[in-house]
Amino acid sequence: MHAALVAGAVLAAAACPGAAQQVPAVAKIGFVNTERVMREVVPAQQAQKRLKIEIEKRDQEMRGLVAQMKKLELALAKNAPALSEAERRDKQREFTGLNRDFERKKQEYAEELALRRNEAVAQVLEQASRAIRRVAEQENLDAVFQEAAFASPRIDITEKVIRAVNAGAAQAGK
Repeated sequence: MHAALVAGAVLAAAACPGAAQQVPAVAKIGFVNTERVMREVVPAQQAQKRLKIEIEKRDQEMRGLVAQMKKLELALAKNAPALSEAERRDKQREFTGLNRDFERKKQEYAEELALRRNEAVAQVLEQASRAIRRVAEQENLDAVFQEAAFASPRIDITEKVIRAVNAGAAQAGK
């Protein structure tokens, strides 16, 4: 890949003599493993913990609704013979209302969780992008790739990006 990049720069310089002064003789490239960054940076870990706490609260609320529905369903099945037709309809309506409420809340929670997760990921990606840019400028890199079939460890700047994001998060936390 590095050879192809250099060859492309040489061809571009040969095709356009005036541009030869603008194209570096050897392009410096870097690689960042974005998935690793998203797993290992402190802001992503903190966001994951916040989401986990929120999910646990919501799960507890949903389990309460399920327990309430089961209790009502059992009471309805047990007492059905003794209930009048009007009482049975009322209990069935109550159960149907609880079930509808459960499904609505489940949908709302799923949408809200997806939104919060997307917001957290976007925020961490923004921090990572700024860190990638800083590291690239410090290393005088001409290009940084986030996806590659293969990347040599000598061009891998992932660790530097993780340290930069974590340092920025530590500064923001002060």
